[in-house]
Amino acid sequence: MLDLISRVFGRDHSSADVARERLRLVLVHDRTNVSPQFLESLKEELIAVISRYMEIDEEGMDVTLQTAENQVALVANIPVRRMKRAAVNR
Repeated sequence: MLDLISRVFGRDHSSADVARERLRLVLVHDRTNVSPQFLESLKEELIAVISRYMEIDEEGMDVTLQTAENQVALVANIPVRRMKRAAVNR
């Protein structure tokens, strides 16, 4: 319930949330040998490409690398606000 209220009123991320995200990035780096800078560059490029076709919520975007059984998966949660008209008419 508190999470819903926080989302509705757009509360800034707490320092605990920021620390948790940083720790998650460090763990991803350790497990996949991918630097946090690489992951951030990947996220920026995804934003650039997807933004050509859709208006997205960059603040709500979450890009992670997950490992399972010696495999790595790129998982992207990208909230879409709307499709751009030029992209729809192609």
